[in-house]
Amino acid sequence: MNHTAAISGAEHSLLSLLASPPERVQPRVASPAGPLAAAVEKLGLAQTTIAGTAGSLRLHPLHTPRALAELSAAAWRVRGIARRERAELVHANSIRAGIVLALARLSPVATVVHVRDCLPPGAVSRATMRLIAASASTIVANSRYTADSVQALAPGAAVEVVHNAVDLARWDPARIDRVEARARLGAAGRRELLLGVVAQLSPWKGQDTAIEALRMLRDRGLDVHLLLIGSAKFTARATRFDNRAHLARLQALVAEAGLDERVSWLGERTDVPELVRALDALLLPSWEEPFGRALIEAMALGVPVIATAVGGPPEIVRDGCEGYLVPPRDAAGWADAIVRLAELGNDGRRALGGAGRRRVEREFSAERYATAIGAVYERALDRHRAAT
Repeated sequence: MNHTAAISGAEHSLLSLLASPPERVQPRVASPAGPLAAAVEKLGLAQTTIAGTAGSLRLHPLHTPRALAELSAAAWRVRGIARRERAELVHANSIRAGIVLALARLSPVATVVHVRDCLPPGAVSRATMRLIAASASTIVANSRYTADSVQALAPGAAVEVVHNAVDLARWDPARIDRVEARARLGAAGRRELLLGVVAQLSPWKGQDTAIEALRMLRDRGLDVHLLLIGSAKFTARATRFDNRAHLARLQALVAEAGLDERVSWLGERTDVPELVRALDALLLPSWEEPFGRALIEAMALGVPVIATAVGGPPEIVRDGCEGYLVPPRDAAGWADAIVRLAELGNDGRRALGGAGRRRVEREFSAERYATAIGAVYERALDRHRAAT
């Protein structure tokens, strides 16, 4: 089950799993109506509509009661679906979905909760994670970093780590002509160095760091262009960050620095593999990144990456092997790393990209992911049977 109809990193992971589910699994998806449900329908899978929630985990006199009502409605619906379908296991694809399962009290059913975010310290976060840990058969974390965050909030929780996967066929450099991909970008593709950030427009994703680094590079005489791929898709009032205000701030930063001709605002795109293939480097300048799906996608395409040194990326990228790791919010450090990459030349960047492709083939394939999740399901079922 998924708590939102929007498709972001967590939903891409879910769709990857549904496209090639573990053996013995017959999936039914419960989610709000919208893009995710449409994508599930294209896969030809059974689905049921439930209420969604955009509620924040922060206490608020208006938003918190509304979020609890939404979560309770979804819990009632999921409980009915599980009984009707005689489900053996329910997999919640997010923290909010995990709260729904806890409220549904599915005692005859094993439950797996996928945690893909690191909650900020605080009483509400502790209560949330302990509620999930007390009710879930197993918690799956998308990185060791995320798992440590869960354990800090809910000591003793049953947590297993399964890294996300990438579709190696869709993100195959052999199927995309890089020269053509750059040519389609017009003047941007003719720059000596083409950089890109693929992420929702939200403060924690650090697009402002990329823009400030771009200004420094321009001032140092480098011919560089930046693609910003993504939108402020989560804009409900209860959302943790004011993403619309973040977008306005980014636009002001670009205008004040005189970078309008060096930044392309591409929004949500269906041709992201082609755009990433055109890059000389993908940037992931987040303050904190639980995993970093854009990294494994770029690496699969043979594109070097420069990533935040905080969170899950150090589990994906080996500094100096597939790219570079840089502390967040250090624009000068990011500019220096980009200069290092530029100085490698085309051959050096191809070597980094080739190392990235080999790494994802070994460690982040969809087949490996499905096998790992299938094993999590089996252990969750065993743990549930032993407890009941």
